[in-house]
Amino acid sequence: MSVSPVKRRKMESALDQLKHRTTVVADTGDFNAIDEYKPLDATTNPSLILAAAQMPAYQKLVDDAVAYGKKLGGSEEEQIKNASDKLFVLFGAEILKRIPGRVSTEVDARLSFDKEGMIQRARRLIDLYKEVGVGKDRILIKLSSTWEGIQAGRVLEAEYGIHCNMTLLFSFAQAVACAEAGVTLISPFVGRILDWYVANGEKKTYEPSEDPGVKSVTKIYNYYKKFGYKTIVMGASFRNTGQIKALTGCDYLTISPKLLAELSKEHVKLTPTLSVKEAQACNLEKIHLDEKAFRWHHNEDQMAVEKLSDGIRRFAADAVKLERMLKVDVVSHSSCV
Repeated sequence: MSVSPVKRRKMESALDQLKHRTTVVADTGDFNAIDEYKPLDATTNPSLILAAAQMPAYQKLVDDAVAYGKKLGGSEEEQIKNASDKLFVLFGAEILKRIPGRVSTEVDARLSFDKEGMIQRARRLIDLYKEVGVGKDRILIKLSSTWEGIQAGRVLEAEYGIHCNMTLLFSFAQAVACAEAGVTLISPFVGRILDWYVANGEKKTYEPSEDPGVKSVTKIYNYYKKFGYKTIVMGASFRNTGQIKALTGCDYLTISPKLLAELSKEHVKLTPTLSVKEAQACNLEKIHLDEKAFRWHHNEDQMAVEKLSDGIRRFAADAVKLERMLKVDVVSHSSCV
């Protein structure tokens, strides 16, 4: 149905309508995008920080992080690791000046199968935030949704009061295990699920309601609401606005600046597709997953197995690129003193 130019001007944008139904989160490390679209929360990851850190506007944050690593001393490797952690926190602290809610900061993906390593690094990041005056109530620590990551999240939440965002989530088994671990939030990846089905199946286009990524998040949302889990469902990794609009009503949606811009220009009526009432009426069975059951059920989902390992490799590769960039600065900084 076409909308007249006059009515279009009066109608709220799709983005504004979405904000009434869903908590909108900016998926970026770019402060300008956050200022423009005014999300409640923001998420970052190694890829986003790497992209932002290469922009001239953020060179001072890089310089400050490098200086911090040098100040702590130790081997070159230790200095780079400390500078990297500090850079993530400096970006997060700046983002928090621009939003009323929380920022997600990611633990190194290379620790994805090291439960104790993830716990230690998460606590380190929280300490670094504390040093710059930011309390843990405004931070979500992002962990890979491996079995080890989920159990690290369980410990961080229960023993340290550190809120966790479980990322790289592709399977229903991962979602169930996260709910049972009592983590604060999960980030099921919509776009990467679609990517896999397009690459591995005969069908190359999907209507939003039939999109496999949308259907995955819908099932997870309905399961959580039916059985009263408090864990927040935050759809992530979108490829188009159709996917986003098809998840109107989801707890949170984290959206890139490009898609936020498109939504802000769209003037179509959004209809909520997810609701607690409808979820509670769904015909779903509650299940419990110990480690053996989790590994089996996750392994049965070929897409999830491949996308989880691919996601970990991609984030790890960008973490290495970021460290190489910082290494150049550490070495040049050393030659100047």
